[in-house]
Amino acid sequence: MNRTLFPIRIVFILLCALAGLLVCYSVPEWDRHRTSAVAIGLLLGTLLVLVDVMLKGFSLRGLSAISFGILVGLVISYAITISPLLERGDPQVIFLVRLGLFLAVPYLCIVIALRGKDEFNLVIPYVRFVPHEVEVPLVVVDTSALIDGRIARICQSGFAPGALVIPRFVLQELQVVADSSEPHRRQRGRRGLDVLGELRQIKNLDLRINESEAKRGEVEAKLVFIASSLKAKLITTDQNLIKMAQFQGVACLHPGDLARAVQPSYQIGEVIDVEVVKPGKDEGQAVGYLADGSMVVVNDALSSVGQTISAEIISVLPSGAGRIVFARMLAHGGAGAV
Repeated sequence: MNRTLFPIRIVFILLCALAGLLVCYSVPEWDRHRTSAVAIGLLLGTLLVLVDVMLKGFSLRGLSAISFGILVGLVISYAITISPLLERGDPQVIFLVRLGLFLAVPYLCIVIALRGKDEFNLVIPYVRFVPHEVEVPLVVVDTSALIDGRIARICQSGFAPGALVIPRFVLQELQVVADSSEPHRRQRGRRGLDVLGELRQIKNLDLRINESEAKRGEVEAKLVFIASSLKAKLITTDQNLIKMAQFQGVACLHPGDLARAVQPSYQIGEVIDVEVVKPGKDEGQAVGYLADGSMVVVNDALSSVGQTISAEIISVLPSGAGRIVFARMLAHGGAGAV
C-alpha cells in the first residue's frame, strides 16, 4: 500500500504546484508572481499529504461516526436557532449565539459519536452486500474458542448454533499469539488461524466480522458488551469470561458442555462390546475405550487384550476427562452392544 501511495502523493504535490502556475496564467495581474504561486501550490500539496499521513489508521467506521455527529449537531443547532428563544434581541448577539451553536453543538456530537462508535455501528450496521435475516441467532466467538478447534467440527456437522460473529480484535489477538516467540503459544495461535480457515471454507456458514476495536485488558469486557448489544450468545472456553458474561446476563456456550451432552448414557447392567487394548492397574484388569472416548476398565479381561469382548457395566464414575466405566467380562457369545 505504501509503495502505491508514495508516487501518488508525489504526483499530487506536483499537480498542486502546476495548478499554482496555471492560476498565474489565468490572472494576468499575478503573472509576475509565478515562483510564489508554485511555492504556495507545493506547500498546500505537502500540507494535504501530511494531513493524509496523520489520518493513517482512521477507519471508515470513524468517518461514518463523524458524519453522523455533524448531521445530528447541525439539526440540533438549527432547531435551537429557529426556536422562540432567539426571536427577539440584539441582532449581533443573536448572530454570535447562532455561530457558537453551529460550532459547539456539532463538535460535541462528533465527540460523542466517536466515543460511542461501537454502539453507533450496532444501530446502523454496514451493509456487506449479503442479506442477513434479523431472526438469525448470533454467536460471538472469542480467541479461546478458535484455538480450541471444536467449533469448526461442530459447524461442519451442521449443528452450528447460529451466525458466527468474530470481532476484529479477536483476529488481531489471534495473530499476536501466532507470532509469539514462545513455541507453545505460537503453536496455539497457528492452530486458531487454521480453525478460522476451516470455518471460512464451510459452505452455508454465516460468518461475520465485527469491526469493533479493543485495547489490551479490555478484550473480555468488549466481548461481553458486543454479545449483550447484539443480543447474542458467547462461545468460549475461558471460565473467567464465562463468569463475567453470566454475571451480566449474557448466555455462554462451551464446546465441552456440548460434548458431554451428546455422550451416550450407560446404565448399570447394560452389556457393551469393547476392544481391550492394554492391561489395567489392578490384577486381572484390562482397559478399553468406547467410541465417545470413555475409558472402560474390565475385570478378569487381562487375557483378552487385543480382542473385542462383551462386558456388563457394574458402575460409572465421572472424571475430569469425562467418565470411567467399570465392567466385568462376560463369557464369549454374550449379547451385543445396545
